[in-house]
Amino acid sequence: MIEVRLFAGLREGRGKVFELEANSVSNVLDVMKHFSIRREEVNILLVNGFHQKPEYELKDGDVVSLFPAVGGG
Repeated sequence: MIEVRLFAGLREGRGKVFELEANSVSNVLDVMKHFSIRREEVNILLVNGFHQKPEYELKDGDVVSLFPAVGGG
């Protein structure tokens, strides 16, 4: 299983935490496509707590965390 955690605005209409079969996605881009998240919507992408690129190849047990750009002030 691949655990996917969505944060802030990426949760809207989607939810917070999901599990995907490891054989249903090969990389983080596939995860983003699964949730209809465009590449430009993601500002921080972590796999197992480490920054990765969208092309990062996933393996069973990985945890993917996706964060949008967050403004404040």
